[in-house]
Amino acid sequence: MKHALRLFVFASLLSICIPRATVAQAASVEVTPMDVALEVGGEARLSARVLDADGNEIDAQILFVPQFADGRRGSARRSLDVDRATGLIKGVKGGEFIVSVIVADARNLRARVPVSVAYPALDRVEIHPAGGSTYVGISARHTAELLDTADDVRDGEIAWTSSDASIASVDRFGIVTAHAPGSVTISAAAEGVTGRVSYAVAANPAAGITLAASQERARTGDVVRFSATVEDASGGAVDDLPVTFTVRSDPSIEATADIPPAEVDEQGRFVAYYPGVYTVVANVPGHAARRSIEVHPRHVSQEVTFVGQGQVNNERTSDLWVWEGVDGRDYAITGTHRAAGAVYFWDVTDPASPVLTDSVVVDARTTNDVKVNEAGDVCVISREGASNRRNGIVILDCSDPRDVEIISAFDEELTGGVHNLFIYEDHVYAVNNGRRFDVIDIADPANPHRVGRFELDTPGHAIHDIWIVDGIAYTSNWGDGTVIIDVGGGDKGGSPSNPVEIARFADIGGATHASFPYRSPTGRFYVFMGDEIGRPGFDGQDPERTPQFMAGYIHVVDFTDPENPEEVARYEIPEAGSHNYWIEDDKLYAAFYNGGLRVVDISGELKGNLGEQGREIARYLAYDPDGVVANAPFTWGPQMHKGNLFFAEYFSGLWAVKLEPRQELVP
Repeated sequence: MKHALRLFVFASLLSICIPRATVAQAASVEVTPMDVALEVGGEARLSARVLDADGNEIDAQILFVPQFADGRRGSARRSLDVDRATGLIKGVKGGEFIVSVIVADARNLRARVPVSVAYPALDRVEIHPAGGSTYVGISARHTAELLDTADDVRDGEIAWTSSDASIASVDRFGIVTAHAPGSVTISAAAEGVTGRVSYAVAANPAAGITLAASQERARTGDVVRFSATVEDASGGAVDDLPVTFTVRSDPSIEATADIPPAEVDEQGRFVAYYPGVYTVVANVPGHAARRSIEVHPRHVSQEVTFVGQGQVNNERTSDLWVWEGVDGRDYAITGTHRAAGAVYFWDVTDPASPVLTDSVVVDARTTNDVKVNEAGDVCVISREGASNRRNGIVILDCSDPRDVEIISAFDEELTGGVHNLFIYEDHVYAVNNGRRFDVIDIADPANPHRVGRFELDTPGHAIHDIWIVDGIAYTSNWGDGTVIIDVGGGDKGGSPSNPVEIARFADIGGATHASFPYRSPTGRFYVFMGDEIGRPGFDGQDPERTPQFMAGYIHVVDFTDPENPEEVARYEIPEAGSHNYWIEDDKLYAAFYNGGLRVVDISGELKGNLGEQGREIARYLAYDPDGVVANAPFTWGPQMHKGNLFFAEYFSGLWAVKLEPRQELVP
């Protein structure tokens, strides 16, 4: 009877959600000033009012969001620092921007304020050589950065020149070619400022070159390492002579021109996208060595079968967590997004028939994240959009998922909203208002208290998510990428009360939304960094749904050497953007919104575009004719549990599928 009562209360809350009813009366947004001009380092403040049709002011939450004026994707926060809550603007880099003034619960109601930040004067030109010594015959591209007086990189035309083209010439792309022994200076100039680099070109010592490969047979997607040895006339090794690797392809007939059939980088790391025979060539001026390799199909596809569904069709589902309860049975919790603050508990011991065991409703618009502690008896949920604007976290006793009770709430200095959180060793790591994470001690869940916090110091910094493994936190920081932090498991002296940064990496052109670490059996340590890029104002229920409404892909970064992380691979679905994911047993389980659920083989060393290497094991799109939006797969997040793959579907609730064993052909 208690369960039925809770569902009745929840249904009632849907119809009387006070903040939403108030905002529904909004007719316009009034902003002052309507345009802003700043110097780098200058500040201005926007003020905004929400008005009804009669010009009366309405109490509504307003967000201030920076964007690039030219419409390019990606966060502008590192160029224009905007406090989302107060409208305080600080110019960080020169350029043209737009600040969107958005009514939080009526996102189609907005104003746009142009902001111009004047470019500082150019200060210097820094040339970055390609590396290695300069010998006769070597060609190497140089790049140059234009830095202004604010130490920011600028765009601009660069003029390259050589002091003596008979010794070394340079073209308009910065490619320097050495012709004869002697001294030479290469210059790069822009806006009256010049950078220089000098070389002493030496005679080419190479008398021969040999090439070795780590293996002679491989599958598509396998990384084969080629190593070249250069010798001088006396048979000694020449270690500082740059070697150029190229690949000659003879792919199978299935190959097309959509992508190159194989690639090899400057370190000799080779990977093929199609089966066939490939020849890698190592070159130094006057000498070349060749070695061929045979590549076979990867053959990793498996079938995904439907197991069961816990349908939620009256509101949108957010994240999930699956765990073994203290009674030995299996349970799941799912949150809700832009609804009325509900979370649902399910018995999934029989995943073919999930049973709703209880529900809890809190004062919130969104209960985005849901986590359960290691003991399986305490659950913590995040809150956003509370009617009194005191958000924070709610701590639940879930030792009996059929009778869940609220233990306490904690909102001190968390009123801006908690979007994501993680529980690790009796501490909650809560993402606070998208700016930092706070560490809350819940050893006594009835008396939670803050013990620490961590925040970046970069301009316009932000944080979206946090994940913790073995006392190391991995935070997802949009334009600042992934930051790895010692919270008790590293060698930097970190603890929950004293988080200490270990390393960080801003991926190539990314907007890091989720980060997941994986120690491969190969000995390499990868961090998978997923973008999330959506068009402005997207609310997940656009009546004009198109395949392009979400974008972004997963960047694979090799952190084996944390001092020198390297982005080595990617997984991309052109028609959809990434969201959350799970990694286990050399498999990546990735939620790609309208692209559904994807399972990817990540065994071995990783390099290149994983989606084109035959590594995709399976895909599953969840169609539900009775969903909030009918037959609209929109996969939010997956989790493996005891051989079953559970995932949250934004429009239709909790799903369970199974990856069937691969059927090998019997000759």
